[in-house]
Amino acid sequence: MRLTCAAVLGAVLLLAGCGPQASIPQGVQVYFSPKGGATDAVVNALDQATNSVLGQAYSFTSAPIAKALVDAHRRGVKVQVILDHSQRTEKYSEADFLKNSGIPTLIDSRHAIAHNKIMIIDDCVVVTGSFNFTKAAEEHNAENLLVINDPVLARQYVENWHAHERHSEPYERADKPVERTGRAKR
Repeated sequence: MRLTCAAVLGAVLLLAGCGPQASIPQGVQVYFSPKGGATDAVVNALDQATNSVLGQAYSFTSAPIAKALVDAHRRGVKVQVILDHSQRTEKYSEADFLKNSGIPTLIDSRHAIAHNKIMIIDDCVVVTGSFNFTKAAEEHNAENLLVINDPVLARQYVENWHAHERHSEPYERADKPVERTGRAKR
């Protein structure tokens, strides 16, 4: 009986290393809006970037977050973003500012809505949640944001980002920007 239990325990321990790598965050912060500091949390995380930032956004009208991305780019951080196709015509989109500042800006139009809202910083910090990168999300909407320091999780997000990059195209502004009406504040 002891031999059987020892054999089973040994097999379990041996196989435990064969599955997906466990993720143990080294730190998690949570923010809620309205007026819960989510924009400042994103800006602070971007200010700490030293090597890379990969971003995806559905709606992107936040001037402070756009400025933090451009500041990181100017510090020599490799910054790249993928935006939803609606940002081609969104009146207050920061896409032009990013592109004109030299940040590679792509459009993911393969999906009905490219609804990701993430920043992956230095391949170890993931900023994600329902929080759109907009002034309205900070000031009016009920949103959440997580800042997660976890290289294992970040690697999964990086892989997903690159999958979307492969089917995205370079950003070009549509002829006539439109202001959204009749929808939730952005």
